[in-house]
Amino acid sequence: MLPKLTLNATDLSVSQLCYGTNMLGTAIDQGRSNEILDAFVALGGNFIDTARMYGDWIPDAPSGASERAVGAWLKTRNRNDVVIATKGGGMDLRKGDWMPRVSPECIAQDLAESLDHLQIDAIDIYFLHADNEAVPVAPLIDALLSAQEAGTIRYFGASNWSAARIAEANAYAASLGKRGFTVSETFWGLAVPDVAASAQQGYVHYYEGEYEALHAAGLPILAYAAQSGGYFTKLEKGGVDALPDQLKTRYANPVNAARLAAARAVAGDHGVSINEVVLAYLVNQPLQTVPIFGGSSPEQVAESAKAAALKLSTEELARLRG
Repeated sequence: MLPKLTLNATDLSVSQLCYGTNMLGTAIDQGRSNEILDAFVALGGNFIDTARMYGDWIPDAPSGASERAVGAWLKTRNRNDVVIATKGGGMDLRKGDWMPRVSPECIAQDLAESLDHLQIDAIDIYFLHADNEAVPVAPLIDALLSAQEAGTIRYFGASNWSAARIAEANAYAASLGKRGFTVSETFWGLAVPDVAASAQQGYVHYYEGEYEALHAAGLPILAYAAQSGGYFTKLEKGGVDALPDQLKTRYANPVNAARLAAARAVAGDHGVSINEVVLAYLVNQPLQTVPIFGGSSPEQVAESAKAAALKLSTEELARLRG
């Protein structure tokens, strides 16, 4: 069974792995979504991540397809047994532009739609999906605090925000005697990205070299792209020819060649898969870290869940990072 931890400065007890639902309601229909989520819960999982914009890249899908799929499944469950994280303030994919929507008005709109799609009264962790550094932190934090006081969100976090802006926002909240962002949903996996290529694909603010101080100060990290798009697993199974162009552009570099070699060695030592090592690298971090993983079948979910039981030593973590 997946172990649980209580996120710092919250009363949320969450599974050591979080299931990411960006394909639910579109590539994965409702029936299969239910099977996958049921399998995750049966393994001890209770932490689910979605977003207002997930699924909106499919023109004929209903808006918020992922949230709707999660909401329909939640109707079959005890709401209090599941920790739901969702995100608002992302771009409007239906408009097909990259204009930032980070404002109190957009937050209010997205939050209301997320609550409707999920068919719940309150969201456990509400993330701002993006940032617009031209907007002062004060009105954004004020909007989130107002929603918290109204009871529509319990805690709030930042996704794709720089460490400096998170610190600035939390300092403002502290000046009001309030707690600000309680968690960061951060781009982080064993594979080190090419910064420019990743930014073009929408992946910004990689953990290494930026978030360590905030993390050490107690801010939990919810790591997205935790499996690095399956980069190491695909390389191991099919070589470079098995990699989609986006993955090659994002991750093909000498650092990752060394990390793959280390992952192979650690996997061999423990008799486990590369995927288990990749996720266990994050699970075994000394500071609170919860990887978001994906899976399109109950079997894939069960395979990834094994990573929570894989104990890596300090020396092995250092070996993997190189």
